[in-house]
Amino acid sequence: MKKEISLLINRSEIAAGTRGSSLGADALMAAARSQGNGFFARYPMVRIADRNELLDHKDAHPFAKRINGFENVYSSVANQVSACLSDEHFPLVLAGDHASASGTIAGIKETYPDKRLGLVWIDAHADLHTPYTTPSGNMHGMPLAIALCEDNMQCKSNEVDQNTIAIWERLKNIGFSGPKILAKDLVFIALRDFEIQESALIDHYSISVIPVSQVNEEGTSQIVKQTLGLLEDCDILYVSFDVDSMDPSLTSLGTGTPVKNGLTPDQAKEILVGLCKDQRVICTEFVEINPCLDDKMNKMAEVAFGLLESVASTIENRN
Repeated sequence: MKKEISLLINRSEIAAGTRGSSLGADALMAAARSQGNGFFARYPMVRIADRNELLDHKDAHPFAKRINGFENVYSSVANQVSACLSDEHFPLVLAGDHASASGTIAGIKETYPDKRLGLVWIDAHADLHTPYTTPSGNMHGMPLAIALCEDNMQCKSNEVDQNTIAIWERLKNIGFSGPKILAKDLVFIALRDFEIQESALIDHYSISVIPVSQVNEEGTSQIVKQTLGLLEDCDILYVSFDVDSMDPSLTSLGTGTPVKNGLTPDQAKEILVGLCKDQRVICTEFVEINPCLDDKMNKMAEVAFGLLESVASTIENRN
């Protein structure tokens, strides 16, 4: 069934380690306008409230930085995604840092609690840390642990204060109590930079990982087919796309944590379009564009806008 697209703009960057991803959606708009492209006038747009003012204040949560404000953002994202889906729209989320993708997942599961949700995570990073394992305290490394309701206590290295633990426990149950996805319903594409604590979870749960080398060897059509095959038992799908999944030498350094040897923009486009042709994909998200770090003017946003437009066209033309 064809659904109208709604753009959800989430400027939150309180979970990132560098500043500037709050401007990602604006950079996409600038890229469109520089081309004389009216993309952002074609769809209804919802701007989600952020808590970026917390970046100007001292934080009391070293192992989950600004988790108090992130709880607000998480709830707001979940509510807006759920409202969009309930109106039978397709939420196309344009976010700052990747942490609030856990809110997107919560909103999907809140709307469809009885449906099995599959997740394609196209990202250089695993984002499976918890307050108990994080080396940085940045919560953009934690969204999948939240969605899985995973603490990873077997890899615990941090002594977390009780206030942080209380908020962390609430986060894991917002929108839907308990795990929102099963580990076997998660597929990583382009994963290539992760810590030993995250590797332990990937190995423990046998989470599917499709590296860039496999994309290069087998081609994007086969990767799409394999990914959808791995998720064949899922009722609905969500695709989360971090621009650092792409090779910075072919895009730019305009993202918080660029990692070499990534996807080409063409590979990213073919994978995204191929996945979004599947009617089960009910939400797609673009994250981590940071024009403040871009060494080639607004190149990352320009590349990402081309991908965004292709995804939107694919969704609109599904039968």
